[in-house]
Amino acid sequence: MVNEDSNLKFVVAGLLLGILMAAMDNTIVATAMGTIVADLGGFEKFVWVTSAYMVTVMAGMPIFGKLSDMYGRKRFFIFGLAIFLIGSALCGIAQSMEQLIIYRAIQGVGGGALMPIAFTIVFDIFPPEKRGKMTGLLGAVFGTSSVLGPLLGAYITDWFSWHWVFYINVPIGLVSVFFIIKYYHESTQHQKQRIDWAGAITLVAAVVCLMFALELGGKEYSWSSMQILGLFAGFLVFFISFLWAETKAQEPIISFWMFKRRLFATSQILAFLYGGTFIILAVFIPIFVQAVYGGSAKNAGLILTPMMLGSVAGSAMGGIFQTKTSYRNLMVISVISYFIGMFLLGNMTPDTARWTLTIYMIIAGFGMGFSFSLLPTASIHNLDPRYRGSANSTNSFLRSLGMTLGVTVFGIIQQNVFTDKLADAFKGMGGGAQAGGPGFEMKDPQQLFEAGQRANIPEFILDKIVLAMSDSIAFIFMLALIPIALSAITILFMGNERVEINKEIKKA
Repeated sequence: MVNEDSNLKFVVAGLLLGILMAAMDNTIVATAMGTIVADLGGFEKFVWVTSAYMVTVMAGMPIFGKLSDMYGRKRFFIFGLAIFLIGSALCGIAQSMEQLIIYRAIQGVGGGALMPIAFTIVFDIFPPEKRGKMTGLLGAVFGTSSVLGPLLGAYITDWFSWHWVFYINVPIGLVSVFFIIKYYHESTQHQKQRIDWAGAITLVAAVVCLMFALELGGKEYSWSSMQILGLFAGFLVFFISFLWAETKAQEPIISFWMFKRRLFATSQILAFLYGGTFIILAVFIPIFVQAVYGGSAKNAGLILTPMMLGSVAGSAMGGIFQTKTSYRNLMVISVISYFIGMFLLGNMTPDTARWTLTIYMIIAGFGMGFSFSLLPTASIHNLDPRYRGSANSTNSFLRSLGMTLGVTVFGIIQQNVFTDKLADAFKGMGGGAQAGGPGFEMKDPQQLFEAGQRANIPEFILDKIVLAMSDSIAFIFMLALIPIALSAITILFMGNERVEINKEIKKA
């Protein structure tokens, strides 16, 4: 365990930088994707740029978490940083979309090691009374990265080039590597164990099938196509094989006995549900601002700042009060604030003032922020150190899975609702949504909200489109109340456990 306070500061700084890079990478790249496609071409393949990264991140999380339990945190955190930086540098020099996709997969391998191991290191080096503040800090960085990424990506692309979206990781990552190598002295003893190759292979295969099905379904292929149905079938086969392999392995990638612990099981369910609803805020609020209010892409990213500040405050409060009261009591505060914020957002209209939207975002962000610090802590509560990496990576994996499913399912519903409302609005105008009056034809609704094209739309047509977009997004926020309500029910089963100072860690 590191004892010197000066060393601890540098270790924490290195961990924060690693989390910031890995968590922000997808959102910052998404903002630059239009420019990347314009430069490299390969429009029909651009979805794979995101998919390749997400697949390798999610597949790697449980595996690296387990390996860090077996062989040490430091070596695999540094390994993750090194692979992430190599992938970032390669992405910056990519000359084709195919190269960029391959390099993004390499980058994702490293990203899968960073976040779960960083949280676990905090629990290894800090005593119980300080862990809450530290996990609150790490959680705040995670929440901040989700809304800072789009804004930073827009500015880097405009002022420099899309290449620097990737290059910027290199100096940040090198500082993180230096801090961890020099100041993190790992003393925990690790017992070498047999690697669960069957579990690792079937888990990776299942995640690959599921992620590609979700990413390509409705875009590259229809949901009923043989390709997508085949991917879902492959996911089911490999996932069942993974479950079977884990029951036979001496040291499984995911230890299912952990789910017999009530606090652990409820924390995993909450990570999944919160992840699935949090992502729609980060995705649909900027769309609402740009499409309904008529703001620019930069303003759409900037307007998420209140939600970011709310989440930072919630994460910090959740971390600070972990030793004062139970996880359940804090999560009750979280879910109430989250439910109220989402309900208010679900009642937005084109007439909703921007300052009102700001208040709604702060309330929702505050409630959401608690989960960033509390759920990782609850996941490894009273666990022996040799199981912490696996427990924390399971929590990160399920949060990421929830985000992936959430953005896909809610995205499909929003598009269908928007299309239906648009058709109803233009019914009887000769051509439905494609006809908007003399001299105007609407081919792609999303293009109508670009600043240059918006001014050319007849006002009575624009009003109908804006209302349809507003209603469809508000409907999604109201629909998100269902998983939030399920979260509230789950919280009731968490029990009264809390971080206890001066108590020996129980062996599982």
